[in-house]
Amino acid sequence: MAVRRLNHAVLYVNGLDRAVKFYTTTLGLEVLAEMPGQAAFLLSPGSTNEHDLGLFEVGSGHNDGRPRVGLYHLAWEVATLADLAATREKLIAAGALVGESDHGLTKSLYAKDPSGNEFEVMWGVPIEDREAELARATAPTMPLDWDRTLARWDPQLKTGIAATATATATATAASPTGPTSPAGPTSPTELLAAQE
Repeated sequence: MAVRRLNHAVLYVNGLDRAVKFYTTTLGLEVLAEMPGQAAFLLSPGSTNEHDLGLFEVGSGHNDGRPRVGLYHLAWEVATLADLAATREKLIAAGALVGESDHGLTKSLYAKDPSGNEFEVMWGVPIEDREAELARATAPTMPLDWDRTLARWDPQLKTGIAATATATATATAASPTGPTSPAGPTSPTELLAAQE
């Protein structure tokens, strides 16, 4: 048995209302359920998870920013470079953007929420371009070159789970008998295997 993907994350925050506003404004999450002053459960539009992010109020105090044992960051995937660029603008407007990196296989933004929890918002390089991107990498983490990135890929190109979902929906619509399997590929690994 192996895990398939991260289903949801739960964060302790100091300032529940502030955290809910931050995640709904910058990442477009929607409030699914809330226990005022105690907890909130947020969902990404179109998600099939029970929730994507849980926020629990812990009261006063603030993360001092020093690394310590525990979670470093969460990574949220977007479908397109256009989505990544739009999220970048929202994070800048919120004063939350703390870094931008090119990891070869992903193009990433790093930000901190109002409680100091760091997170990543990333776009995955198309599967067919991964080998070339790894070959050009001079280090595991390089500065994100937006000009190069936007010149190399169509900003509307869907990758990752969004591409898998689009490919599955297209194949299902084109088939006179419907899908050949109930779910189709459910991960990039399964999609690669199906293409071989």
